[in-house]
Amino acid sequence: MGGKYDILIVGGGPAGISAALTAVNRGKKTAVIANPPETSKLSLAELVTNYPGISGTGAELMQKMRSQLIESGAEIINGKALSVMSLGKTIGVAVGNDFYEGTAVIIATGISRRPLCEGETKFLGRGVSYCATCDGMLYKGKNVAVLGEGEEAEHDIEFLKEIGCNVTAFSGKGKIEITGEMKADTLVVNGQTVKTDCIFILKDTLSSETLVNGIECDRSTIKTDKSGKTNISGVFAAGDCTGAPYQLAKAVGEGNIAALTACEYISNLN
Repeated sequence: MGGKYDILIVGGGPAGISAALTAVNRGKKTAVIANPPETSKLSLAELVTNYPGISGTGAELMQKMRSQLIESGAEIINGKALSVMSLGKTIGVAVGNDFYEGTAVIIATGISRRPLCEGETKFLGRGVSYCATCDGMLYKGKNVAVLGEGEEAEHDIEFLKEIGCNVTAFSGKGKIEITGEMKADTLVVNGQTVKTDCIFILKDTLSSETLVNGIECDRSTIKTDKSGKTNISGVFAAGDCTGAPYQLAKAVGEGNIAALTACEYISNLN
């Protein structure tokens, strides 16, 4: 298996889908390398209220986006990209045992997070969140816990306090467990038990250097200019993998811009 395309998009979340729709509308042969939609971070959002014209659960919005992607005619390659490399005039992407080539490639992988503690994966979207600015308003006036440290954690703690949440913060180090029944309601940190309505887990993104050979990153996020260009000719990036803010509107906008830039890059080659 394999094939050649005008534009290959690595990632089937909001940024990747936005890029694909734009690329197809510009007449480019396009393929999206994607995991199942339920694995997208958007699918785990309890409620989306800050995207103009559309509201609902993250799972509902993700399903609508994936349906639109299917209807667009873009090819969907189910699987996980293992490596992206420049081949001179094209960019190669390894997906399992298969190999694909694109005149241009857009990286829209989002951010991958290793589970920090027991119960984290089980309760994602049910009392466990990775995004305070996305889900914080759902817990206004309620008790929330934050696991994480550093500048991002400090900003999110202040945000949660400003909107009226009662915040208990932990560094995220040591023995941690999240428990509950239908929803997470208890956090145990180094023997200390805290009752809470939601647990926000803040972690550094994983390194993108392992996926794209030679790509320039800043603290595990891909460095781009405003047009989505990276330091590698023919490789563009959009969405959460380019850094904060981790918001739906930003991801969709960057996907559109990266696709337009990739189309212009291909036209200039021709």
